[in-house]
Amino acid sequence: QVQLVASGGGLVQPGGSLRLSCAASGSIFRFYAMGWYRQAPGEQRELVATLTSSGRTNYADFVKGRFTISRDNAKNRVNLQMNSLKPEDTAVYYCSTDRGTGSFDSWGQGTQVTVSS
Repeated sequence: QVQLVASGGGLVQPGGSLRLSCAASGSIFRFYAMGWYRQAPGEQRELVATLTSSGRTNYADFVKGRFTISRDNAKNRVNLQMNSLKPEDTAVYYCSTDRGTGSFDSWGQGTQVTVSS
C-alpha cells in the first residue's frame, strides 16, 4: 500500500486561493492515476478531481473552472490549485490513488480547508 500525505489546507476568505499537495510513495508513481476527494460535515466523501498517468483530467461540476489538478512525477506529488474558493468548499480534502488498478482504493490522511470570512 502506498503512503499518501496531504498538506496545504488552512483558513481562507471567500474568493481566495489555496494550493494542496500530496506526496506519494512508490517507484512507479508516474503510472498511477491520482485524485482529490473531499468530505464536508454531514456529507459523504465526494470526487473533486482526478488525473491519469496519461494526463487526462476529470473534475466535479462544482469545481470546474476554479480548481486545477496537476502532478510532478519527479517529486512523486499531485497538487490541487484551488481558486475562487467558496464557503461551500469547506471540507476535509483527501488524496487518493488507484495504484495502477483503475480503482481509487488507496487513501491518505486529509487536510482541512475552511473558507470563511
